[in-house]
Amino acid sequence: MTIRVDGDEWDLTSGVGVTATMAAMVRAIATRTGRLDDPFAAPLVRAVGIDLLTRLATGEQPADELVGPSVIDGAEVRTTFYDEFFLDAAGSGIRQVVILAAGLDSRAYRLPWPRGTVVYEVDQPQVVAFKSTALADAVPTVELRAVPVDLRDDWPTALRAAGFDAARQSAWSAEGLLGYLPPDAQDRLLDTITELSVPGSRVATESRPTPRPGDEAGTKAGLHRISELWRAHGFDTDMAGLRYFGERHEAGPYLSALGWAVQASSTRELLAARGLGPLQHDDLRMGELHYVSGTRGRG
Repeated sequence: MTIRVDGDEWDLTSGVGVTATMAAMVRAIATRTGRLDDPFAAPLVRAVGIDLLTRLATGEQPADELVGPSVIDGAEVRTTFYDEFFLDAAGSGIRQVVILAAGLDSRAYRLPWPRGTVVYEVDQPQVVAFKSTALADAVPTVELRAVPVDLRDDWPTALRAAGFDAARQSAWSAEGLLGYLPPDAQDRLLDTITELSVPGSRVATESRPTPRPGDEAGTKAGLHRISELWRAHGFDTDMAGLRYFGERHEAGPYLSALGWAVQASSTRELLAARGLGPLQHDDLRMGELHYVSGTRGRG
């Protein structure tokens, strides 16, 4: 079993980094079936080079039980939520965007950003270098500035060095990130985003409900079942071992206490708004996950 420890290392083929590749694989499937429009997802997965994920992303292998309809529904909701968040922020006049733990995110290449917008993609140096090479022939639709730094290090200094101006309004995303941080690191991340945000800035992330008695054991059992399914197809991963468990603040209320005016919708609500049914076999309680967006108020 994988155990997360302080200072552990990974890339896009191993450890927590592989979750970015898996997410891109699902987006590639959703794109191929007309559910999303991310033409960069499949090429990026192919460039990472994990055989099974590449075959799933390109359609060489049917998704079947590995990537069921509920997974595609969840990807549609998640991707659309963040797409709309950024486009709405840009429409309000924000021209400074920060994507934390950007991984294989392709929004800098596929969204119609207004002129003058700068997108900062923050991720580990090896991830930044990989994506720069993999997308060397692609043309961003925005001024893109990569910030190669581990979020466990002094990333605010690296972000400023790349040109980020904390005196200007900004829009932040922490997509699919918080569950892979220790609880105290999650708080520090949200605190730091707040410190770097002037009034009118925006933030988007996910907020998991406070676990009920027995929830953690149920979540781990569900993640172990998913891992065994993938192992049976030749892909060895330990999904439970990639996460940090234990008590943590719910991100939505925590941001509210920091002075953000927060709106939140559950996955279940967002699925219904798109005419999609509830998630099937939801032993991970993903239907109760809330997608949170907030606007920084005046302190």
